Amino acid sequence: MSDETTAMQTIGFDDFLKVELRVGRVVGAEVFVAARKPAYVLQVDFGAEVGVRKSSAQITAHYTPEELVGRLVVAVVNFPRKQIGPLMSECLVTGFHDANGDVALCVPDREVPLGTRLL
Repeated sequence: MSDETTAMQTIGFDDFLKVELRVGRVVGAEVFVAARKPAYVLQVDFGAEVGVRKSSAQITAHYTPEELVGRLVVAVVNFPRKQIGPLMSECLVTGFHDANGDVALCVPDREVPLGTRLL
């Protein structure tokens, strides 16, 4: 076992269920001009139950605003809103760092209804 594995904190299933990871579709994406690090402002539609939420996403290395619109993403929708410069971020779009430290989105590999929870 590596040190990273042994240091990992375990949580119970009830703790996992507290995190609302839901599927949404990017309906708007634009350069976040006021961001300190290159980022986009995303508008993500999570369906009728959650609605459309804004997020700042540092994903400029792999995506353009044009190719983001229409894509499904996975985001945490029950974190408190967070002020990021002039933007009030309302969800956290998820992703993984690649070998260069750039973010690749976490996405479903099939169409699923907007607002569906990650299991």
